[in-house]
Amino acid sequence: MGPALIPESVLKQAEMLKQDGNTYFKKDRIGAAIDAYTEAIVLCPNVAVYWTNRALCYKRRNEWRKVEDDCRKALQLDNNSVKAHYMIGLALLDREEFAEGIKQLEKSLELGRGAHPASYMVEEIWQELAKAKYSDWERCSIKRLDALYKLEEACENALRSYHSVDGSDAAGLLEQISELKEVFRKAVLPDVPSEVPDHLCCKITLDIYRDPVITPSGITYERAVLLEHLHKVGKFDPVTREALEPSQLVPNLAIKEAVQAFLSEHGWAYKMR
Repeated sequence: MGPALIPESVLKQAEMLKQDGNTYFKKDRIGAAIDAYTEAIVLCPNVAVYWTNRALCYKRRNEWRKVEDDCRKALQLDNNSVKAHYMIGLALLDREEFAEGIKQLEKSLELGRGAHPASYMVEEIWQELAKAKYSDWERCSIKRLDALYKLEEACENALRSYHSVDGSDAAGLLEQISELKEVFRKAVLPDVPSEVPDHLCCKITLDIYRDPVITPSGITYERAVLLEHLHKVGKFDPVTREALEPSQLVPNLAIKEAVQAFLSEHGWAYKMR
C-alpha cells in the first residue's frame, strides 16, 4: 500500500509557509525562517526544497551538522539537488574532510551546469570548489616540498661522505652537487606558480576555462560568459560577429580535458584569476 496522499489544502499551506520562510530569510530573520520551513516540513516532509531551504538558514548560522543532516534528507528525496550536494560539500570541508567535500562540490557543479549553466549558483559553487582545491593543493605541496628538501639534503650529505672516503677531487664533488640541485629544482617546478598557457584561457575573461564551448566559427569561449553575451548583447559571435544561437554551442572536450590535466599537475592555478 502506497503512502497516503496529502490533501491539496495542506500542500498549499506548506507552500505558503515556505514563502513566509523565504521572506524572513531575505530580511535576515533566520530564526523565523527556520520556524516557517520546519512547519512546512512537518506538513509535507517529502518536499526536498523545504529541507534545503532550512539548511540554508543553518548555513547562515554556521551550524554545519544541521546543514548536513537536512541536505542528506533532501538528497534522499531528490538526488539531483544542486543545493544539497553543494551545502554537504561545504559542511564536509568545514570539518576538514577535504576529499569527500570536494567530491560533493564537483557533483553540485556538474548538476548546476546541466540545469542552469549561467546562474549565480554555478559561479558560487565554482568559487568554493576552486578555493577547496587550492587549499588541498597547498597542503599537499607543503608536504611534498618538505620531503624533497629533506631528500636533497640527504643526497648531498651522502655525496660529500662518499667523496671524503673515495678521496675524489673537489671539482668533481661540486659538479655532482650542481647536477643534484638541478634535478631537485626541476622536481619542484609543478609546485611553483607561473602562468597558465593562453590556449587554456577564455578570450573574454582571460581566466582558465571551467566549461569551454566551441562555436561554429571554431572559437572557444567559457560557456556562462558566452551565454551572458548572447542574452544581454546580441546573438552573434563576439569575435567573428556571425549569427549565433545557444543551441549551436558544443562542449570543447579536448580543451576541457587539457584544463583538467593542467590543474591536476598545477593546483596553484585554481587561484589564478
